[in-house]
Amino acid sequence: MPLSSRQEIAMLITLMLVMFTAIADFMIMMPLASYLMDEFQINTAHFGLLVSAYSLAAGCSALLASSQADRFDRRHALLFCYAGLIVATLACGLSNSFYTLLAARILAGIFGGVIGSIVLAIVGDLIPVERRGRAMSWVMLGFSISAVAGVPLGLWLAAQSGWRMPFFALTGICALVAVAMVRYVPPVRVHLATLNRDASWVDNYRELLTVRNHWWAVCLTGALMVSGFMVIPFIAPTMVANVGLPASDLMYFYLVGGAATIVSRPLIGGFTDRYSARKIMPWLVLASFVPILLITQNFKVGLPWHLMISVLFFIFVSGRFIPASTMVTAATVPHLRGRLMAFNSAMQNFASGAASLLAGLLLTQDAQGHLHHYGWIGVLSCAAGLLAIWIARRIKAIS
Repeated sequence: MPLSSRQEIAMLITLMLVMFTAIADFMIMMPLASYLMDEFQINTAHFGLLVSAYSLAAGCSALLASSQADRFDRRHALLFCYAGLIVATLACGLSNSFYTLLAARILAGIFGGVIGSIVLAIVGDLIPVERRGRAMSWVMLGFSISAVAGVPLGLWLAAQSGWRMPFFALTGICALVAVAMVRYVPPVRVHLATLNRDASWVDNYRELLTVRNHWWAVCLTGALMVSGFMVIPFIAPTMVANVGLPASDLMYFYLVGGAATIVSRPLIGGFTDRYSARKIMPWLVLASFVPILLITQNFKVGLPWHLMISVLFFIFVSGRFIPASTMVTAATVPHLRGRLMAFNSAMQNFASGAASLLAGLLLTQDAQGHLHHYGWIGVLSCAAGLLAIWIARRIKAIS
């Protein structure tokens, strides 16, 4: 039964809050880099492992889900994984060593890694393709809210009460969002009508992975994630160590950049619906090269200039995923969409984890604490973006 406009809006807002909390759980680690490196006396490679542990665990869980994701009501699957994320986030705040925090991040990745794929599958199942770009932009506003409210608030809480407090606060917010999910996200069972319940795990993987279009779709996501996550995890530590920006000013970088995306994301979603994702995506990728190269050069300019670069970075680097996600959800038939989105999430997490781990290994730190080779990482990021443009031209729209 189609949703009324009021029900659709309530559902999209709830899913946006789900994405906000899931993304905040992942993103909050990056601006806390300086706190965690001091607390546990770890280097950039260890911090890269903390970031990548979430992503690699998320990739493994999503890879398992890519066989079984279409066997359940998507609402039930979302509630189950979200409950696991709440427990893992609380465990992060209770961690008392590098290794216990690493274990908590792995647990968070196991549950958090499939949340995004379930949310996108719900949107793909319930929102018609002609309105899907704008719906994607609404759901992805969760990233903007995380940058505007979640990350700056987390940094403020860390400055006032220590690095654990952001995790405790996020646990409480997640509990409230879970209540909203129960009320506003409807059952999503239409895909179950064509489900072959006798199919084995291997049969499910074979059905998914023998379609070439699925591989092009997930490779597009992988290339964009490599492009973004070679740069993103080390913005905060390089700003502090190389530029000399006070750690207390980092919140403004995320606040201003995230605020800009509140305006830009609906616009990009509208352009995606009007002109097609296939046409919009390459231009956004090319535009993203400007802030990527600027931010990785670590120019020692005033805070206002860094805020301008932050606006460009948030608008174009994150905006690329609106048309890309629209292309991925349209690259399959409905009864395979849950599995494709789970497989896409696996690729997304493996790619982001590998990229942040590689960047952590490429960066070196001298005796004065300065981080070197970030500029070359920016060049590699742009190369991955060019690869994404080439891949996108090979994706066919199916539904």
